[in-house]
Amino acid sequence: MAKVKRIGKGCAVKCLPDKYVVVDIETTGLDPQSNEIIEISALKYEQNVLIDSYHTLVHPNESISAFITGLTGITNEMVKNAPDISECIHDFYSFVKNEVIVGYNINFDLNFLYDNLKVCTNEILSNNYLDVLLLTRRVYPSLSSHRQTAVAEYLGINIQGAHRAEKDCMICQAILEDIQKK
Repeated sequence: MAKVKRIGKGCAVKCLPDKYVVVDIETTGLDPQSNEIIEISALKYEQNVLIDSYHTLVHPNESISAFITGLTGITNEMVKNAPDISECIHDFYSFVKNEVIVGYNINFDLNFLYDNLKVCTNEILSNNYLDVLLLTRRVYPSLSSHRQTAVAEYLGINIQGAHRAEKDCMICQAILEDIQKK
């Protein structure tokens, strides 16, 4: 995969603000240049209290592979009548506004969202962000795996339904709250 320059993309922050949005997406693959978003979820928090949410399935141009369906549970039938990315990316952007975006391995999600927002609306996703994965590596250095589900299991967080965007947002938030206590 060629490195893509995303001009105007936000910067990593070291401190969590009082208000932020936890974001997760599901995709048809790993490359923002050739794969598509099939689900977007965003949970808005103020002082760790959920105050609003955004969620949508997204109709891709390509079929969802059996592997991705097996991983996420999202089927071609489920997205058949969902909006395409050009219909929902602006709604997502309006929802997050200028809040700090929080997520697990968040650059993966941000790159897909940035590229789709740019193509569909010519706007730039310039929100600053906090990557919870990087925090877990510092706070739990002895774990053999820092995958979100592995960290959640270690912390006793329920992972049933993982690899769906909204559930992954909730798992990320629970891990973040544990980190904040430490």
